[in-house]
Amino acid sequence: MKTGTINLPLHGGKAPAWLFTRMRNLSREILMLMVSEYGAVEVLERISDPLWFQALGCVLGFDWHSSGVTTTVCGALKEASKGLEKDLGLYIAGGKGGTSRKTPSEIEKAGEELGNDFSNLVYSSKMAAKVDSSALQDGYQLYHHCFFFTKDGKKWAVVQQGMNEDNHMARRYHWLSSKLTDLVIEPHSAICCDRVAAILNLVDKDSEDARRIISELSCESPEKVLKDLKKIKNYGEKHYSLPSRHFVTTADIDTKRFQKILVSTYDQKPQNFEKLLSMKGVGPKTIRALALISELIYGVKYSIKDPVRFSFAHGGKDGIPYPVDRENYDRSIEILHRAVRDSKIERTEKIKAIKRLSVFYNNK
Repeated sequence: MKTGTINLPLHGGKAPAWLFTRMRNLSREILMLMVSEYGAVEVLERISDPLWFQALGCVLGFDWHSSGVTTTVCGALKEASKGLEKDLGLYIAGGKGGTSRKTPSEIEKAGEELGNDFSNLVYSSKMAAKVDSSALQDGYQLYHHCFFFTKDGKKWAVVQQGMNEDNHMARRYHWLSSKLTDLVIEPHSAICCDRVAAILNLVDKDSEDARRIISELSCESPEKVLKDLKKIKNYGEKHYSLPSRHFVTTADIDTKRFQKILVSTYDQKPQNFEKLLSMKGVGPKTIRALALISELIYGVKYSIKDPVRFSFAHGGKDGIPYPVDRENYDRSIEILHRAVRDSKIERTEKIKAIKRLSVFYNNK
């Protein structure tokens, strides 16, 4: 359900090194204070809230309406937590571009340090990325994936972002494990962007039949599925134009590669849609092809509803609405640092004052 809209202008620029250093330092104080007062799980709860996340970007002095809020705030939090993970009870893996692909190894490294098996967290991280690239095809290519988790491995959150090269817009996806009932059925705590018209949404609750048929098709003999695909290709080329709402066309499908994937799924016979999606090699085009076959051959509809809950227009990084006051920024870091130190000794008026800042979050 869409619960709010924020319309914001586009700006250029980037965060200078002096600002990111301060963002990291202030993030450290905020993390220490939040964990001290509320615990590591509460940090995950708030990170998964897109409005709180956006507010955090403002508090850190970053551009208040930028797609860069996602990557830079996550980067500052990750840098701020380094060396303090065990004390905080909170770990942060992943990041932007190539760093996002290191997420599994970073999770595994944390598990080794703690003596825990975090294979379940690696799986959750990979599935979150697969869902938002293959099961939910909205035209946004993922380029940022940040995975937050508690040191016991019981709670986690994901903040990931995709970019649409056609409209130059970004889309942010928030996940929270405690709100999940199923990885492939409406798993998001929120998605932030403008709505798009053409979409393939296989994680909508109304796509249950499509998920079932797609899973069954993946277990059929490759020859039979390819025969169905050929019918669609030939029929589409000669007599039929797919409606624009489908978002995909048969021209996108490489038959030889599709056949290779089908041989693999036929041999392994995934039990359900989640198992199919988790298989190596099964990506957006495989899912598209099976979705088209399930609808045009077997008459099973899939959802085309965009699951966006919040709308943001994304831009760049700049000094809007005003330049960052470096002196005040450093003073804020020092105040929070002292507050954390004092809170370990006694409940001071300073802590009470900081708590009042949570009114925005609790009453939003």
